[in-house]
Amino acid sequence: MALVNVHFLNLQNNYLFADIAKKVNAYKVMHPKADIISLGIGDVTQPLCPAVTEAMHKAVSELGTAEGFHGYGPEQGYAFLREAILKNDFLPRGIHLDIDEVFINDGAKSDTGNFQEILHWDNFIGVTDPIYPVYIDSNVMIGRCGTFEDGRWTNVVYMPCTAENGFVPQIPKDRHMDVIYLCYPNNPTGTVITKQELRKWVNYALKNDALILYDAAYQAYITDPDIPHSIYEIRGARKCAVEFRSYSKTAGFTGVRCGYTIVPKDLTVANLTFGREYSRSEELMQASLFSRSASSTEGERINVNKLWNRRQCTKFNGASYISQRAAEAIYTPEGKQQVKATIDYYMQNAHRLLEGLQQLGFECYGGRNAPYIWMKTPEGSSSWQFFEALLYGAQVVCTPGVGFGPSGEGYVRFTAFGSHETTEKALERISRWTR
Repeated sequence: MALVNVHFLNLQNNYLFADIAKKVNAYKVMHPKADIISLGIGDVTQPLCPAVTEAMHKAVSELGTAEGFHGYGPEQGYAFLREAILKNDFLPRGIHLDIDEVFINDGAKSDTGNFQEILHWDNFIGVTDPIYPVYIDSNVMIGRCGTFEDGRWTNVVYMPCTAENGFVPQIPKDRHMDVIYLCYPNNPTGTVITKQELRKWVNYALKNDALILYDAAYQAYITDPDIPHSIYEIRGARKCAVEFRSYSKTAGFTGVRCGYTIVPKDLTVANLTFGREYSRSEELMQASLFSRSASSTEGERINVNKLWNRRQCTKFNGASYISQRAAEAIYTPEGKQQVKATIDYYMQNAHRLLEGLQQLGFECYGGRNAPYIWMKTPEGSSSWQFFEALLYGAQVVCTPGVGFGPSGEGYVRFTAFGSHETTEKALERISRWTR
């Protein structure tokens, strides 16, 4: 008989944004004439810039000719895009990478979810809390997270990021981490990390032979010159970190699907040799925790770049030629200018939301180096309670912070990806509702 992967059954009932959509749709059924403004899901609204659409039209025309037709492309991505990435995203920051260290994907979500599958299920993961749900869910699917108890996974090290600690995660002194997820600028809180703080994480990873999975999907929104755009701005990061980038929020590619992952050739992970297979004591079995055998020793080092390349060649046929030509176009002089204009547009919304909500007396964070506003709910109101009150009272949708992790309770997230008009309209509604 065919058996299910039982780890999938451990996933919580619904993905966060599916729950939001379900509640919003239920409201629409009861109020069919309602004009709902969504500042919840982080999808973009502005059209693709002219340089991008022109490149896509040209690519489509090429594919319509015998001379310009392209079939399967390189699994790692076309050289024209990878070279543009090196020249424009990294060299200006003094970061020297090889073309073989760049892997084009169909969006950062895919690779941030898939990368964990080349790592052993026994690794302990550490996450900043709150955090983008895909990081944890993808590890649940392989059986790495233990059991879900009181809003937490037993095998996950949570590092709270709250107003009390300035949203700066602290390296735990009592728990070891093998794989660490960092996302900066942070989704959902909209906060950033300094080079000094990021250096602490790189040093920890080097000292403890840990791997950092660094999500820099929102780096294009950074305006503070002292905030790092890449983890490779930190000395030694090439030996301990993978970096994920996305064009979804940078250039509006949420529907086009293209991004890339950097896997340095210097990066290696351990391959353990065991005197016997993994053992489980009764106590650990009851807690659904697994431990490495006491007789295990480190064997050879495995090159992660080669391993990821092998994985991609087997399970990924590459992003489309059209998408990659579109991505290449954002690096042209016209493309850079047009993309910056769109980012500035969204950041105007972010500044307006931050200012408007603070004027209404709400405690808010983010909105300066990221397109997200992280707002503390009024005292005594949970994340979901505030979400529903705002939906029914102002017909405005936000995202409940608890959906991003236990430390997100008591917060909600607003996105700046709407239009200027809807942003102002939402603030007006919230203002009336609070009165």
